Amino acid sequence: MALRTAGTTTTIVLQAFLVGTDDTVPADVGALNLAILDDQNVSHPIWPTAYAQVGTLMIPNRGILKCLPGDLIAVDPATGWPILISKGAAAAGGDWDHS
Repeated sequence: MALRTAGTTTTIVLQAFLVGTDDTVPADVGALNLAILDDQNVSHPIWPTAYAQVGTLMIPNRGILKCLPGDLIAVDPATGWPILISKGAAAAGGDWDHS
């Protein structure tokens, strides 16, 4: 079986958070945590402790990921789903862009 390809059907803009930079501002950490939602609960409540300033990202109902400085956490604004993009992937090739 081969890996599939994936992409968006439109140009969707994701909310983004830069680890090691944005986590020094408590309001930015709060904004990120307010954006991440529980996908398994029908009311989709926020996941208020999704990102911790020690560099961990809790993926709702899935587990914990270790984030390193320069990694990019993107959140789909329609679903509240977090996506962790490594520093190297965010910098290589120009497929990922952030302000």
